[in-house]
Amino acid sequence: MIDPIKVLSQLIAIPSFSTQEDATADYLVDLLTTQGFSPERYGNNVVARHQAAADDAPWILFNSHHDTVRPGPTWTRHPYDPTIVDGRLYGLGSNDAGGALVTMLCTFLALAKHDTLPANIMFAATAEEEISGNDGMAMLVRMGIVENITLALVGEPTGMHPAIAERGLIVLDCTAQGVSGHAARREGSNAIYKAIDDINWFQTYHFDRVSPTLGTVGMTVTQIEAGTQHNVVPDECRFVVDVRVTDQYTNEEVLEIITRNVAADVQPRSLRLRSSAIAADHPLVRVFLDKGRRPYGSPTMSDQSLLPAINKLKVGPGDSARSHTADEWIGVDEVCEAIPLLTSIMEQYLGVQS
Repeated sequence: MIDPIKVLSQLIAIPSFSTQEDATADYLVDLLTTQGFSPERYGNNVVARHQAAADDAPWILFNSHHDTVRPGPTWTRHPYDPTIVDGRLYGLGSNDAGGALVTMLCTFLALAKHDTLPANIMFAATAEEEISGNDGMAMLVRMGIVENITLALVGEPTGMHPAIAERGLIVLDCTAQGVSGHAARREGSNAIYKAIDDINWFQTYHFDRVSPTLGTVGMTVTQIEAGTQHNVVPDECRFVVDVRVTDQYTNEEVLEIITRNVAADVQPRSLRLRSSAIAADHPLVRVFLDKGRRPYGSPTMSDQSLLPAINKLKVGPGDSARSHTADEWIGVDEVCEAIPLLTSIMEQYLGVQS
């Protein structure tokens, strides 16, 4: 078995910004090859398969991403110098999502050692997760690489508690139209005032259906722009709305409700980042409960939002609150304890002996 902390440290040492993950993809291909697999590469996505069951047996996906955000100016440590201090491994991508990636990889390798499994397993290290890009998980979906997957575990920092639901995202570009005129004569129709009416609706509207794990759909106006100079009544006001969708609605349903209630022209940037949920009584969730883990609903997105409508959950070592922070770190114990925990959970779920 590989040394997970050594592998994680080596990944940290390789810059892998979104769309620039070539070097970490090379590293993962080489690593999987040394472990006896024939990894496949699709752009900067790396996939390994282990077919332990019949052709028509279900496939289980173990996924996490190997891209990172860029380090901010408040870092006090070198982001690509993996350093262990007081049990903490510091470095860019250590928590989001290097620890989870290594956990998924090691669990995949451990399960692949079983002579027989009731399911086939796949490992996928994906690119462009941090930007929800078209050449990350979206590429694997587009190419049909994951079309036979019936259950997916997506690696993100969750403290090893299973996120059994995850919010989706719609970003809306809204434009309120008015009529320009001279401000001194109060001519025209002020687009800002029209936008304010719509913005008030976004602030106060409550969706009827409430998710037991995610609560209500959330809408937040995050940007606004209008006007050309102080004495001209603006004829256009543009604003952006961040909409976090729950598993109780499709993105299309939410968009229809919004367009029916506001006067502004509403244009979604995308409808592909969907919410998801796995049943609280799903057999895998019950195994997590048996191991003392606490299911919850996650407000943040992952590659899970791009996967088809299959059973899926998000899990991994680390803490989401540390993601994208200066001097990012993950506990060495967090990673070393997560791997045998997740392996035992999957062995129990699959009904195989360790």
